[in-house]
Amino acid sequence: MSKEVTIAVLGCGTVGTQVVRLLQERGSDLAARAGAPLRVNAIAVRNLETKREGFIDRALLTTDAHAAATGADVVVELIGGIEPARTLVLAALESGATVVTGNKALLAAHGPELYEAAARTGSDLYYEAAVAGAVPVVYAIRESLAGDRIAKILGIVNGTTNYILDEMATKGLSFEDALSTAQELGYAEADPTADVDGHDAAAKAAILSSLAFHTRVSGADVPVQGIRNITAADIAQAKADGYVIKLLAAAERVGDHYDVRVEPRLVPVGHPLASVDGAFNAVVIEAEAAGRLMFYGRGAGGAPTASAVLGDVVAAASHKVHGGNAPAELAYAELTKLPVDQVRAAVAISLELADKPGQLAAVAAKFADHGISIERVQQRAAEDSSEFTTLNITTHAAPRQALDAALADLAGVVERVKSVLTVEGSN
Repeated sequence: MSKEVTIAVLGCGTVGTQVVRLLQERGSDLAARAGAPLRVNAIAVRNLETKREGFIDRALLTTDAHAAATGADVVVELIGGIEPARTLVLAALESGATVVTGNKALLAAHGPELYEAAARTGSDLYYEAAVAGAVPVVYAIRESLAGDRIAKILGIVNGTTNYILDEMATKGLSFEDALSTAQELGYAEADPTADVDGHDAAAKAAILSSLAFHTRVSGADVPVQGIRNITAADIAQAKADGYVIKLLAAAERVGDHYDVRVEPRLVPVGHPLASVDGAFNAVVIEAEAAGRLMFYGRGAGGAPTASAVLGDVVAAASHKVHGGNAPAELAYAELTKLPVDQVRAAVAISLELADKPGQLAAVAAKFADHGISIERVQQRAAEDSSEFTTLNITTHAAPRQALDAALADLAGVVERVKSVLTVEGSN
């Protein structure tokens, strides 16, 4: 067996702790797979005095993250956020180290800079853990499907929001109560903004679409709508109509363009993603030759994410021992964002309006004015016998611009627009 491969772990939180544990417990197996012993030579932390698990060798702890990042063969970045992670990853790559990261925010914002640094120095950059935790979707797109052409990716890539929506659907909880439960169980942070407002999923959507379409897509290119405004009434109406509501990262190739977005959608109960419950993640890929593929598993948590990290560590160490490199960034396709006037969708709209004759005709006329065809209409009287009624409309696929314009025109006709949800599979 070859000489050892040294590993520096930057960050010793939930995931970092599990990475160190598994490196110790499975050392002989991992060494056999990599072709050399894997030895942790530094663990960079913010505070040396913080209480750690007993298996953490305190002699390895250091607050000098730069020295750790430039003093190992493989650097595992698990700090999160943009800085100091960006600076440390660049320093590691410049030193010739391979970097393994689970930092989706960093990759979505500064991926091209990191890829270029890796290419310039002949280093490798691995990031399986940045998307969907233990689910090996990055490897599948980057390597397994390298000979195919991916047409569409649809994924539940945020376990927090999936758990919240599942609790609302199965237990009848309000959004606020489901979020509180998620926080109590550790599925949601004290500040859940990145999750519930869709920003975490958008970063992952940018990474997946960049890989799938061989085009640089950043988080800023992804329109985002979160789940804060989803109500129990939305959940109930979806169920009555044969749907479930899921926060989806959706990426699609349309000719020489791409369309990537994150939003809650109505998913037909027969769709593979409809039955993904709890905090699990799942990604459906549609490729021209392979057809539909689905990847499912735990998308977060210390041990599942550490599994993805260690898969990259073993691959990185093997290349250090035997030679070779990870797949480089491929952005040759240079697809452009789908023009706004070509983006289409069917939507389900819930309106509150005065309960009087002629209202339905007035609403239908506004949609007709914008060339939007209506597939289904359902009117429901208010339970409190008030002067208002609820009108649920599902449209046929239409330009999103026309849909937005029609909704704006409804301002003088309806009391309020209660909700608007895209219907999956209808564009």
